[in-house]
This record gives sequence, structure tokens and C-alpha cells, in this order.
Amino acid sequence: MRTRTMVSVALSGCVAMLACACGPDKSKEESDAKVSEPSASTQVEESSAAPSPSAPSEKPSAEPAGDQPAPKTKEGAIERYEEFLHALGREDIDTVCEVAGPAAQQAEDDGFGPCTSTFVTVFQMIPPEKKEALKTATVDPQGVSVLTPAEVEIPAAAVRASVTFSEDEIGSSTLEYLKDDWFVTD
Repeated sequence: MRTRTMVSVALSGCVAMLACACGPDKSKEESDAKVSEPSASTQVEESSAAPSPSAPSEKPSAEPAGDQPAPKTKEGAIERYEEFLHALGREDIDTVCEVAGPAAQQAEDDGFGPCTSTFVTVFQMIPPEKKEALKTATVDPQGVSVLTPAEVEIPAAAVRASVTFSEDEIGSSTLEYLKDDWFVTD
């Protein structure tokens, strides 16, 4: 096993903890409950094509739109990982914990705290210039390894940003297709 920097260790641990506190099961249940209620955006669409200035703005959901499953493709996994990277840069704890749910659960099972408290520490360890770079980071598809149709590995070298991220900083991430979406599992 490679020795990683403290940031990498904390980031990995936080990913696992975040998943535990706000994993896919909780988000899916909350999402299912919301499906039965008409959303504010549906009501706005029915009354007007343009949103009213007083309409509440909502964060984009980490869940697939409606009941549509996310694409079970390499491209779908990349899109989901980019969502995770952007959320790290924005310090969007809800999205980070949702996407990293399974890994966070494992970390919590291993004795780390809940995802939400662990990632707050990780956010503080990321230098401002790297946070800014994460907000627009992309993944080079050529660097992504498809392990199985439901599992991909994305190494740090595949992350494209205005600054370079080393393996010691963000490591490799494994994403698995679970419950109709991609989640960071390792």
C-alpha cells in the first residue's frame, strides 16, 4: 500500500464517513417521498414558462432526474465523479456525502465519524487554489479503467484541472453502479 499524505488519508476517510451519514439509501428514500409531492418547479412550469423572481432556487439534485436511472456507462461514471469533484470544490457537503455514500459508510463502520463532520475537516485541508480548480475539474476518459460494466476506476492522473492533483492528494477512486446511479465506493 502506498503512503499518502495527511490530506489524502483524511479525504479518503471523510468520503467513507460521508457515505455513512448520507448514503444512497437515505437520499433515495427522501427522493421517493418527494416524487409523490408536486415540486415547485412543476408548479412554475404549469403556470408560466419563465420562473418568477420569487421562485426558490434549488441546488441540482445528486439523484438522477425523476425515475430515470443514470446511464450505466463509462461516461455516466465520469459525469458522476465530476459532480463529486465540483461538490468538493464548492464545499457542498450534501452532494459529497450522497455521491460518496458507500465509501463513507465503510469509513464510519471502521470507526470514523459521520460523513458530514468528517468532510468539514477535509474541506479545511484543501488549499483555496485547489478548491477553485476542483469546481471546474474534468476527467479524461482515456485515463479511466472499466473494471466491469458496473465498476470503473478513476486515477488522479485522469483528473484535468487548472492545477495538478497528485495521487497522494486525491488518489484513485472506484465508482460502482448501485441503485440506478454511480457511487464512490473506494
